Amino acid sequence: MRHPLLLAAAATAAALALTACGTTEPAATSSDKPAESITLTDATGARIKLDGPAKKVVGTEWNVVENLVSLGVDPVGVADVKGYTAWDSSVPLKNKPKDIGTRGEPSMDTIAGLSPDLIVATSDLPKAAVKQLRKIAPVLEVRAADAADQIGRMKGNLDLIAKATGTTAKAKELKTAFDAKVAEGKKALADADLAGSEFAFADGYTASNQVSIRPYTSGSLVGSVNEAIGLKNAWKVKGDESYGLATTDVEGLSDLGDVQFAYIGNASEPSDPFKDDLAKNSVWKSLPFVKDGNVHRLPDGIWMFGGPESMEAYIDAVVGALTK
Repeated sequence: MRHPLLLAAAATAAALALTACGTTEPAATSSDKPAESITLTDATGARIKLDGPAKKVVGTEWNVVENLVSLGVDPVGVADVKGYTAWDSSVPLKNKPKDIGTRGEPSMDTIAGLSPDLIVATSDLPKAAVKQLRKIAPVLEVRAADAADQIGRMKGNLDLIAKATGTTAKAKELKTAFDAKVAEGKKALADADLAGSEFAFADGYTASNQVSIRPYTSGSLVGSVNEAIGLKNAWKVKGDESYGLATTDVEGLSDLGDVQFAYIGNASEPSDPFKDDLAKNSVWKSLPFVKDGNVHRLPDGIWMFGGPESMEAYIDAVVGALTK
């Protein structure tokens, strides 16, 4: 695909205060406490044992990288750093991690050279690659997406990564903030008499002068968030069982009717398929939402498959576009 899609309790340290008879030796400080081991079961059913909270972590997919950054863990290795920087600027990297190659084909030599104590991967990575990674370091594999419950999956992945990195308190804070943003967005739309509005989100790309459009159905993450804030998903097509995505062309947009239409582009792309490549297309120009000016390009850098912080930015963008 052209768009860069793809292609639970925290461990605490424990120590005994050592007191020598007849001396005034101070109790051991927290930094002297040995870390307790952590045992996790990942999305594949594999059991992962860590000597303590992972500190040197590699992320092979952008959503897990975002979760690490949000949790306050700076990954030492990231797949396609340039792409992450362009597509997920809502949750920017705070360090300069090593680029480990593409998300579909990470460099094993590069990862091995980082000597990580944990590699976080997703179910989108080929099994053969995961098998190789397990020879380098423990691999925590999370399910990338689940159209049956995208928000639950997003939170579950965050919790699993938090357990592995000893950041469960931060994960709880992030989930609370996300829930508050959902409530805030829902209220703002209701106050503007927009509750229940028909809404369609998509992205698109141009190849051989033809624009292909990817609808984000109610089974997608942003589709689930749209419904959580009180919008009605206008797409009638069925999405895939993981990401809730479908495919159509400009003629397929005719089924939408009078809706609010939104998309996210990126300045790094050669053109904007909706603003530029369809500008002279007669079908596009005839669509009710196009004629009524109800096409909204949301701000760049909101990763549509990200974590709680990306989805908070998405809510702000949607509410801002519809209530301006």
